[in-house]
Amino acid sequence: MELNFNEEDRYFSAKKKVEKIKGFYGNLASFLGVNIVLLVINLLTSPEYLWFYWPLMWWGLGVVFHGLKVFDVLPVLGKDWEEKKIKELMEKEKNNNKEKWQ
Repeated sequence: MELNFNEEDRYFSAKKKVEKIKGFYGNLASFLGVNIVLLVINLLTSPEYLWFYWPLMWWGLGVVFHGLKVFDVLPVLGKDWEEKKIKELMEKEKNNNKEKWQ
């Protein structure tokens, strides 16, 4: 299904994309800031046991997936997949409603 967008729709779509990118950069900045603080706390309180890399690793994995989604790198997380899934769910709901009233 190909959609025809007018100028207002394209603007709204671009604005939404920019908000998602802005959210990603906010997440990335928080990730860096908090993990630097955790590193400093770890090195000052218990340098013999390094635990700071656990939140760094797991939150980092989340940041990577967030970036992949925002920049449309993974097709399963992209807009095309969302549109197909929405269409599929709408069709399923339509069929369920028909069956209920027959």
